[in-house]
Amino acid sequence: MTVLPRIAPMLATPGALPSPADEHLWSTETKHDGQRALVYLPGDRTMVIRSRSGADITTAYPELRGLAAALGEVSAVLDGEIVVLDEAGRSSFERLQPRMGLAGSPAKAARLAARTPAHLILFDALHLEGRPLTRLPYTRRRDTLKSLVESGPEWSVPTAVTGHCRQALELARAQGLEGLVLKRLDSVYEPGRRSPSWIKVRNVHTADVVIGGWMPGQGRLGGLPGAVLVGEYVDGVLVYRGSVGTGWNERERADMARLLDVAAVGDCPFTPPPAAPGARWVLPRLVAEVRYTTRTRAGLLRHPVWHRLRPDLAPEA
Repeated sequence: MTVLPRIAPMLATPGALPSPADEHLWSTETKHDGQRALVYLPGDRTMVIRSRSGADITTAYPELRGLAAALGEVSAVLDGEIVVLDEAGRSSFERLQPRMGLAGSPAKAARLAARTPAHLILFDALHLEGRPLTRLPYTRRRDTLKSLVESGPEWSVPTAVTGHCRQALELARAQGLEGLVLKRLDSVYEPGRRSPSWIKVRNVHTADVVIGGWMPGQGRLGGLPGAVLVGEYVDGVLVYRGSVGTGWNERERADMARLLDVAAVGDCPFTPPPAAPGARWVLPRLVAEVRYTTRTRAGLLRHPVWHRLRPDLAPEA
């Protein structure tokens, strides 16, 4: 059995697409909404899966053990993402969440694995048969991975396309995917570093939402809104869609505090009321534009960010 080195995952930097003239320098991969996973295969048909923090999460995903059997006596360290797919084949963080944190509950993990099986998407090879691969360029590591791993029922090596970044982003947006990860073809693997050699580009959606309440800020934000609670009208009822606490500058937050004070009411305008202890309620008259990545099955906005107030729009019941 080979003793494998512990390797911290390389991280991507949020950014924009490269210029059209430089697209040929980058590989394009789909960005998945899952749990980062470093897979350690010592070559004895066992494996250890570690999270981004280094925690051992192997027992949380018993259905992935077949990978160790498939690789047999090959020793390797592989990098990837654990996802749970929806009916359309897209990664769903909402479906993955119940699977996370079950490393200490193997029986429960096994039950959930039968109902919502996880899938391991592998995208890098970091160590192979006693040889470190991290100093090799991305293209060499990808070629090594593709020659090493054949797709199985619970794992796969997705296609990476060189260039065509804009077309890939449009396709991802049309398919409702979260976005792209772009990787420079000549880049080495930088353990533990958030590197500009990897760029994550999210598909960002916008929504016009109605403000129905707010949560008081803490610390330096005392007396100001820390987040606003927003919703959308559905069949005449204001349905809660989430809280938005980022994307504001100081002036916008102060202006919003004055508007919310004028609109204060005692009753929650959302139906049903959200679980928001300490919330302050307002008349649902203010409309805001927010950006978000995806929606949950219940319609909640994921990663909502404040964009602007829309005084030109009236809430529509």
